[in-house]
Amino acid sequence: MAGKEKYQQDEQIDVLEAVENTHSLIVWNDEVNTFEWVIETLVEICGHSEEQAEQCAMIIHTQGKYAVKHGSYDELKPMCDAITERGIGATIEMLAT
Repeated sequence: MAGKEKYQQDEQIDVLEAVENTHSLIVWNDEVNTFEWVIETLVEICGHSEEQAEQCAMIIHTQGKYAVKHGSYDELKPMCDAITERGIGATIEMLAT
């Protein structure tokens, strides 16, 4: 019986995570903001490590955009607003299913 309860609990967690992680926070490349400013922003706003923020900044630079964070719309919206207030282009996109 414990195995069945564990399976049901795991299944509920999987469904909850699938519902909560339905959006991506996209940061866009531009010719205005420096690597340092983007890195500092990702560390302060998104909670990235310095190394993670540097990697994101490089991908943003080379690919034109990058999904720096995944989560619910309500979780990502304040981050998106804070990033754009710093003059960096950011949007929230719904993940394809």
